[in-house]
Amino acid sequence: MFDKKNVRVEMHGLVALVTLNRPPVNALDRQTRYELVEIFDEISQRDDVRAAVLTGSGKTFCAGADLKDRPDSSRPGDFLEHNRITRETGNAIRECNKPVVAAINGAALGAGLGLMASCDIFYACEEAVFGMPEINVGLAGGASMLHSLFGRSTTRRMFFTGVRLSAAELKDRSIIEEVTSAADLLPMAMAVAQDIAGKAPLAITYAKQAANMVENMPQRDAYRLEQNYTMALSKTEDAQEARKAFLEKRAPVFKGR
Repeated sequence: MFDKKNVRVEMHGLVALVTLNRPPVNALDRQTRYELVEIFDEISQRDDVRAAVLTGSGKTFCAGADLKDRPDSSRPGDFLEHNRITRETGNAIRECNKPVVAAINGAALGAGLGLMASCDIFYACEEAVFGMPEINVGLAGGASMLHSLFGRSTTRRMFFTGVRLSAAELKDRSIIEEVTSAADLLPMAMAVAQDIAGKAPLAITYAKQAANMVENMPQRDAYRLEQNYTMALSKTEDAQEARKAFLEKRAPVFKGR
């Protein structure tokens, strides 16, 4: 089932609350990355999960990669295996069939910011800070993550200097949806996830795929893809139920088919 050594999962109706639980700062070692991949792959294929929220325990979302768990360059293949699971950690979230809401409860740095960038919708508490500090330890990585969130100048400033931005600054840039108190963060993120979980499951799956695909497609091709999805969805039982419920002024009952 869901729970792993370093990642906790709780079900709230049809929403999975996924919590990084590796004190003191939820740093990502290889074990935690494998656990995240397993959990989000399972979420993708479970009919009893329709949305997820990702957050961290304590006062830190994720402080980045665990520098005590670096790959051993003297062991052939170890660096490549480390890099592969590092890539797949974000991909498991990004490619998850279910939307993932990030509830950033504190610092999201380096690989932690990468985790956030892999999610679909972002909320943060007032204390949250965001940065890509790899340059400060003689490394360079994460520009692709920054580029998915920020413009050219901010991406390069953060990448070259390791500067940290506040939640308020990200809100001003329309990168995150809302900045809340620490107490209000999880209820707000969960409310959005519950709203998503109430939609037609097949439509949400197609919507997640479309949102990922159209980011890298010309507008003409992207719109054609979405039209094809709409045409396929119009034939589902859930679409017919939604139309019937609207006419009858009642809540629809979706079955995922």
